[in-house]
Amino acid sequence: MTTFVITIPGTFLRDVDEQARADIAKRLRPADPNQTELGREEHLDLLTVNDDNTFSMRLEVTAGAGEEAQHKAERTAAEALRAAGFTEDEAPLGPPAVTGIDNPA
Repeated sequence: MTTFVITIPGTFLRDVDEQARADIAKRLRPADPNQTELGREEHLDLLTVNDDNTFSMRLEVTAGAGEEAQHKAERTAAEALRAAGFTEDEAPLGPPAVTGIDNPA
């Protein structure tokens, strides 16, 4: 098994306040990439929301291959958004991408 850092873009199509951001981040916390070497070196944020309500989630996922990691990360992101009160239509996700592979020393 390999540890991947997966980045998932998206857009909030309704207002997202600080409380909602904090709720989403809390739900994503177990997948925080700062537990990986890459995450620590790059100071990766778990959730970044831009002024235009686009966002990026960066998640740590353990999987056998990149495609499996992308699917796991996408499920984790969708579940966190849903649990925070956002439907797929209110916060659509873009395609996940492998942005790092952790190679522990």
